[in-house]
Amino acid sequence: MLKRMMFILICTLYPWSLWAASPAPANAKAYIISPANGAEVTNPVTVVFGLKGMGIAPAGVEKANTGHHHLLIDVEPTPSLDKPIIKDDKHQHFGLGQTETSLTLSPGTHTLQLIFADKDHLPHQPALVSEKITIKVK
Repeated sequence: MLKRMMFILICTLYPWSLWAASPAPANAKAYIISPANGAEVTNPVTVVFGLKGMGIAPAGVEKANTGHHHLLIDVEPTPSLDKPIIKDDKHQHFGLGQTETSLTLSPGTHTLQLIFADKDHLPHQPALVSEKITIKVK
């Protein structure tokens, strides 16, 4: 219990900007396989994540050249790439190593973007950020 309390205290007081980002190979890339940019879709919307040059590992697992996906839904602008990615309805974490998800989105136009991050939800350096795609939900 004391160790957990100390960890929470350190995480609260220690500036995130001092945490070192995990390196990413120069050829690494995160991308959205589907849906395609400009696609008209219906619910549920299946989003398939792509990754080149690195491997998938759950959050909290320290292994070189690995990480997990974060899906940004209607996020503008892209969040800071030198801090851990927040978790909310618009910043979804896939810390179990998932490579796809099904979403229910309101009718209309939406943007989707991936950020691949390390065990601590901190984007790698250089950052692996997919192109932002736009879809229309009928």
